[in-house]
Amino acid sequence: MRAVAVKQSVSAGVIVSGLLAVMSLGAAPVTTGARTISAPKGCSAGMAPIPTDSGGFCIDRYEGSLVEVLAGGKTRTHPFYAEVDGKKVRAVSKRGRKPQAYISQVEAKAACEAAGKRLCSNEEWTKACQGKKPTKYPYGDVEVPGRCNGDGTRLHPIAELFGAGPAPFGDPRKMNDPRIDQLPNTIDKSGARTKCTNSYGVYDMVGNVHEWTDDPGGTFKGGYFMDTHRNGDGCNYTTVAHGTSYHDYSTGFRCCK
Repeated sequence: MRAVAVKQSVSAGVIVSGLLAVMSLGAAPVTTGARTISAPKGCSAGMAPIPTDSGGFCIDRYEGSLVEVLAGGKTRTHPFYAEVDGKKVRAVSKRGRKPQAYISQVEAKAACEAAGKRLCSNEEWTKACQGKKPTKYPYGDVEVPGRCNGDGTRLHPIAELFGAGPAPFGDPRKMNDPRIDQLPNTIDKSGARTKCTNSYGVYDMVGNVHEWTDDPGGTFKGGYFMDTHRNGDGCNYTTVAHGTSYHDYSTGFRCCK
């Protein structure tokens, strides 16, 4: 457990946090000094309004899952452990569903757009994760083990299936094996860890599955069930090592609007 001291403006924090509940109900924007902070009106059901000085945005409360769109417009649930592999899919955000993994940024972008949404920018994602009074984790600056699904205390599922050593991590077939996320103590259902949330009411932004953003260079954020520290702690976790077509058992997404 690690604590980090964060220097904040008490007066600004009190003003902003006291106003957000009012603004989320569609009240008039509020000017603090030279900045006008406002939240968007009419966020879709299942999305949280996030106020900013540029008019705000909406973000899905839960990580993205998929439905496959069939001929005639009918849909069926897409397995969270299966690659998209050219299928026509649409993003869904529902509590109690396991979020989609094995998805690339290109595929996640198309899924969000099919739902009338989009991928979040890096800045939007981080703001939504940190909450109304920005903190390192959604719930505060001190990590609470077990609150989010990212402790990484189980045997790594790659090692469980393929044995110890680095070789399987360089094999795309093994990294996308559908058995991985069906193993016990890997991906949680969205919202299952009820305390892995923040003051905006957004869940699982740290741990569970990585979440792609709209960065054209390829970025995913937040960590996953085995790690929330290697590339930054909590909401600061950022991976930039892969292109937009990359996917594996750990890559997921969330939509904004």
